[in-house]
Amino acid sequence: MTRPFPDRLAEAIRTKQSACLVGLDPHLASIPAEYAAVHDPAATRAERARAMGDFLVDVIQVTAHRAPAVKPQSAFFEALGADGVAQWERVVAAARDAGLLVIGDVKRGDIGTTAAAYSEAFLTGGPGTDPRTLCDAVTLNPYLGTDSLQPFLAACRERGAGVYVLVRTSNASSKELQAEGAPTLAERVADLVERWGAPLVGECGLSAVGAVVGATHPTELARFRARLPRTPFLIPGYGAQGGSAADVAPAFEGGRAGAALVNSSRGLLFAYKDRPGMAWRDATRAALEEMALALGHAASGTGR
Repeated sequence: MTRPFPDRLAEAIRTKQSACLVGLDPHLASIPAEYAAVHDPAATRAERARAMGDFLVDVIQVTAHRAPAVKPQSAFFEALGADGVAQWERVVAAARDAGLLVIGDVKRGDIGTTAAAYSEAFLTGGPGTDPRTLCDAVTLNPYLGTDSLQPFLAACRERGAGVYVLVRTSNASSKELQAEGAPTLAERVADLVERWGAPLVGECGLSAVGAVVGATHPTELARFRARLPRTPFLIPGYGAQGGSAADVAPAFEGGRAGAALVNSSRGLLFAYKDRPGMAWRDATRAALEEMALALGHAASGTGR
């Protein structure tokens, strides 16, 4: 069996001295002009998908020295049909070959054999699957309850995979459901995350069952960290969505490597837009270094 995901994550974060998660959200309109096919209305879908994949593979090469993990967002690939799905596998394999952990941002959640099929697609694979095309972890929607997560939890036990369950997300209307009730729905999900993760704690002291908690809710983030001391957090909302290093500092309470990964997508992939005259690779590299340093200060307490 592969080593437990939380132990591999903690090691990667220590090695890179960085809690940066590079979100691979390839908004086609923002991809640099050198990847011409994505901007060419006459290009075929296969050509557009290939150019998108070329860009993301280059992003991986630019960021692999400093980022412990990447998070490809499946919707952008699926929007390009079968050609996009082929690029998904190419990008996942490129990230794995570069020594990065891959967190598939797929937000799946279904019951019975359907959930098992999703788990096979992204985490375990079937006969003939190239293991390089599988993710190390995935994001999950828990709305359908425990049975919808069972195949993924089995992959954590048997294959060393990881999952990140949506608990308190960063989008503006998340409060319509997540902040309702006493305890709130998000708090009830957090308690389930603790229960699901209790049998899956690695040597590092963290579980294979993580939680997605947004940087745009810093007060709640602190409460969830106290509620979930053994849970690794995946934190969206940093940078372009308004979250700062100070906002995410509570996620690092306890000092464990692997306690949190902080995601930035647009702020890294398209950093060239805010740095006129700088080549996109240099802009992405500089933005990643600035983010890593800011999060390092936050984690050590000097950023608070």
